[in-house]
Amino acid sequence: MTLEKFIEKFVAEFEETPAELFTADTDYKKLEEWSSLTALSIISMVDEELEKRITGADIRNSTTIKDLYELSLSK
Repeated sequence: MTLEKFIEKFVAEFEETPAELFTADTDYKKLEEWSSLTALSIISMVDEELEKRITGADIRNSTTIKDLYELSLSK
């Protein structure tokens, strides 16, 4: 999966945040809509789309969408 496709899938987990706010460098934890439920949705999306297992700690240790993407691929 490309970074661009990962961003598309990432955006799909948010209901109210405009898609144009999401780039590789977006600090997703600073988005108003970010919550622990969103984090669980992202973990599930990575598992389903990339067949990789990430944890809450992985999310806490990542800052940008690109960071999380690269971390997910390295698993």
